[in-house]
Amino acid sequence: MRFIAIAVFILTPCASLAEFWCGGPTQNDENICAMEQWQVADNELNRLWKEIKPRADARGVGQALLTEQRAWLKRRDATCQQELAGGGSAAQMFYWSCMEQQTINRNKELATWR
Repeated sequence: MRFIAIAVFILTPCASLAEFWCGGPTQNDENICAMEQWQVADNELNRLWKEIKPRADARGVGQALLTEQRAWLKRRDATCQQELAGGGSAAQMFYWSCMEQQTINRNKELATWR
C-alpha cells in the first residue's frame, strides 16, 4: 500500500497533489495540503517574475522591482514565521496557508506590472 501511495505522489502533477492530500483524515494530510497549495501559488509567482522582470529591466526599473521583491520576501517570511510560534500539530498548516495567501496577494500586485 505504501508503494502505491509513493507512486501516486511521484507521478501526480503538483496541482493535483494538493487534491490528493486535501481532506485527508489526519492533521499531517492537512499540513501537506496547505504546503502543496502554497507551491501552486509560488510556481505562479516564479512564472510571473520571469515574465515581468525583463520588461521592468527594459523600462529601466528592473533594479527597483528587484529591491521591492526582496523586501516583500522578507516581510512575507517574517509574517508567516509567526504562525509557527505557537507550536502544535496545526502550526505548519497555518504557516503554509499564510505563505499561500501572501503569495497570491503578491501575484496580484506583480500582474499589474504587465
